[in-house]
Amino acid sequence: MPLIALTGGIASGKSTIASRLAERGAVIVDADRIVRDVQAPGSPLLGAMVDAFGPDILTDEGALDRAGLGRRVFNDEAALARLNALVHPAVRAESARRFAEAFDADPDAVVVYDVPLLAETRAADPWDLVVVAHAPAGVRQGRLVELRGMSEDDAAARIAAQVADDDRLRIADVVIDTTGTLEDTLARTDELWNDLPRRVAEVRQTGSSDLSVD
Repeated sequence: MPLIALTGGIASGKSTIASRLAERGAVIVDADRIVRDVQAPGSPLLGAMVDAFGPDILTDEGALDRAGLGRRVFNDEAALARLNALVHPAVRAESARRFAEAFDADPDAVVVYDVPLLAETRAADPWDLVVVAHAPAGVRQGRLVELRGMSEDDAAARIAAQVADDDRLRIADVVIDTTGTLEDTLARTDELWNDLPRRVAEVRQTGSSDLSVD
């Protein structure tokens, strides 16, 4: 019943890896989906956010205006810290509930937590394995421009706003290099899946794995 954390910067290929692991039988718990669920209209968290930031963070329908809130906190460290102090505990509690639910349903399940902000918020949790999807910042910037239609400046700003690659790699037990083709990434993910019992056992015994998937 391993609990695996999968993380990576924006446009790192993390979602591709998560989808492949799901195809192989893993149970994926998506942190971004949890964030949306705990901020749903009528939720205690959304009420607390309105108290903290005012009713103008809501749309006319009473849902969270995510883009508007994002613009408000993007360059305001104090506001971002206030938001994170509300959101992170709610996400942590709900993710723990979903992990337990998955293992209750199947004690032998492989549960993968797809979480973009692991290095920032949850690096110290007792994961059996931390997997990092990695490509150099220049490659990821190119993907944001080509695949998501961002400008070069916007893409660079999005990458710069996240934790540095070195900090993310520092917490990795396994690194999947996604610089190459889609087929390369899928093959490396399959290799990880097939080698998962050994890697989990190695981390449990020694506290580290052999890092890369070639």
